[in-house]
Amino acid sequence: MKISQSAALAPHLLDQATQLGRRLARLRLARGIKQTDAALRAGLSRNTAYRLERGAPGLAVGQVLRYLDAIAPGSTLLDLLSESDPALAALAARERTQRVRDLSTTELDELDF
Repeated sequence: MKISQSAALAPHLLDQATQLGRRLARLRLARGIKQTDAALRAGLSRNTAYRLERGAPGLAVGQVLRYLDAIAPGSTLLDLLSESDPALAALAARERTQRVRDLSTTELDELDF
């Protein structure tokens, strides 16, 4: 009977792998890089890049580091975990920006007291 790698890991370790993958994906999106392009730069298959971003626990640390370097050259794993990249701050600001519409005449009348 074969035990999958994810079944062999404790739940808190699987959560950490998932968080790492989400941060890689978010950084890639913040920098405007396609997953296929990041994989190519890192010398990985697109399937491996997908698995990295999904937090697959069976991947090598070297693959994570190469993928990170392809997304944000010169960044360290600590930079990724602390979310210190300026592109992430810009992405967060864009996400907070909400479009405000004008009130209709009816809504304005309801506010007129």
